[in-house]
Amino acid sequence: MSHPTPLPSSPDRPLPAGIRHGHASGRGEPGRATRALKAVALAAACCAGLAATPARAIDFGPFSLTGFVKAEATRTTNVCEDCQRELGEARHRRWADDIVFGKPFGTRESTVTLVQPYLGFKQDIGRGWQAFGLLSQRWRDGKVDLEGWVFERNVGLAHEDWGRLTLGAMTTRGWSVPDYPYSFKAISADFWSGGANGSTPAWSDAGAGYGLLSRAVRYMSRPVELLGGDVLFEATYDIGKKGWKKNKPQFIELYAKYIGRELLVDVIVQSAKNGEPVAWGKAPFGGLTPFAEDDPLLGGSSQGMALVMVRHVIDGRIELSGGLRFNRWSGAYAVQTTPGPLGRWNSMFNVDWGGFDANGVPNPGYSARSTDLMLGARYKLNDKATAGIGLTYLGKASTDNPSERGQSNTLLVGTASVGYAVNSNLSLSLSTSVYQFGRKGQAPLSIPSHSSFTNIDSRVADRGNSVGISANFTF
Repeated sequence: MSHPTPLPSSPDRPLPAGIRHGHASGRGEPGRATRALKAVALAAACCAGLAATPARAIDFGPFSLTGFVKAEATRTTNVCEDCQRELGEARHRRWADDIVFGKPFGTRESTVTLVQPYLGFKQDIGRGWQAFGLLSQRWRDGKVDLEGWVFERNVGLAHEDWGRLTLGAMTTRGWSVPDYPYSFKAISADFWSGGANGSTPAWSDAGAGYGLLSRAVRYMSRPVELLGGDVLFEATYDIGKKGWKKNKPQFIELYAKYIGRELLVDVIVQSAKNGEPVAWGKAPFGGLTPFAEDDPLLGGSSQGMALVMVRHVIDGRIELSGGLRFNRWSGAYAVQTTPGPLGRWNSMFNVDWGGFDANGVPNPGYSARSTDLMLGARYKLNDKATAGIGLTYLGKASTDNPSERGQSNTLLVGTASVGYAVNSNLSLSLSTSVYQFGRKGQAPLSIPSHSSFTNIDSRVADRGNSVGISANFTF
């Protein structure tokens, strides 16, 4: 049983507003780079020892244990450590705008380890029916990745003619599909395994989508033959976290996948109301804030995205990929939910601080729309090695906000990588990336923080580059 969530590649993933943001970048002290490289090398050596036998799940009765362990080290230029005056504050809060002048910036190293096991259950119950379940959690650098959230905790029924019905906590297709190269093997047909895909979290982790659901129901159709391949249709509905009465959360995702011999096409549409306003494609969907007691004080908000991804293999050796994503946010007014100078605020989005709307309400949030693009290519050198390049462009946003909140900025990321599959368990990869913001200032609206995906704060530097190595062991 393959794990149905992607292997994230970002060592510094921002958290939604209201959740403390941890800093993964190193301090740049002498010898840090050497230690980072040694850490990954040691992890690879350990993984190699574990990977001496062919990859297979650990089966015991109807249960199956799979998972992955990943170690990654990255060295990035033009990194400014702790340059934001109010550390850890989300980007849409006015007091997060200020930069501390005089802070040194330069080349820094960062490391990350990820561990995620998947405990699956599958049992035939007769007449074409099958019961199944999945439980999974992720640990980042030894700590639960997202406190208060479980990645997979669901049960379901499947029938060979009527499809699959799943209930519980799960990841969205907006999470798993862009996180190249498609690790949800239950419904995809990855042309090749291994790394060197040239991808970047600037594509998989950006935009107006959500990634984690807590109280969802999902229906997937059985495959239907069409145009020489198979087509799957799926619908997912989630009601978010408990306690919200006035601004009830509601999430809908529609998914269609075409699986051909040399062509894969994915179409995803998400529409969400009263989730925490974010620009992070892996954000959990719960409520307007992490605190349901804020409900009477807030107005509603919404966001959504539409995504198309295509992959095509030429002559069995060249794989081309492309993606187009449309993002939409309603905006969210800034509201203080508890009194006092240190009182709690809501999760606002695209605010005109100091402004008023037509009814005289202060600090209004404005709607915004943006478009993102991705292009990639992989070349199969042999049965074990691949080389890849990728290009991601996060575009300007269209909004009526009279204040500059990043809508005029863009981000271009170019990545080149090589990957080597030691065996069916262990893969190694080496990648290098270049980053170019359209201007120095607030980051594009489709980015959750000013240094997301790059470790380079766009208010301090408008360009930089990085090199990274990683070892990934799956079982």
